[in-house]
Amino acid sequence: MKKSIAIKMLIVSILAILLVGANGYTQTSAKAMSGIEWADKTYDFGKIPQGKSVVAEFQFKNPSMVPLIILSVKPSCGCTVADYTKEPIQPQKTGTIKITFDAKNGGYFQKSVTVETNAGEGNETLIIKGEVIPR
Repeated sequence: MKKSIAIKMLIVSILAILLVGANGYTQTSAKAMSGIEWADKTYDFGKIPQGKSVVAEFQFKNPSMVPLIILSVKPSCGCTVADYTKEPIQPQKTGTIKITFDAKNGGYFQKSVTVETNAGEGNETLIIKGEVIPR
């Protein structure tokens, strides 16, 4: 009888140690993730003439203690092209994503660009919008 109680106590102790260890690991992992802070996530071109290409610049900062890596930047359509900081952004440093929009068609527009990083926030969406004035 005393032996089975001792075994149960041992099992409970081992489980408690594993749970405390797992909790510490989770907190450490969360602290090690990159972050990203945007100056703005929407850019309004206002009115632009048809046939003109315009560029929106999105500035961001890495507020974390580990490098931020931009994995991909995907525009929602062929009328936009993205260029971005390719090297890792070190802690407390800034980077830029430039979105070029080719205003071929007249009318209002709103386009999205998905940014995938190693930040804990997951994917981010940038928006460009405006009105193309026909010639």
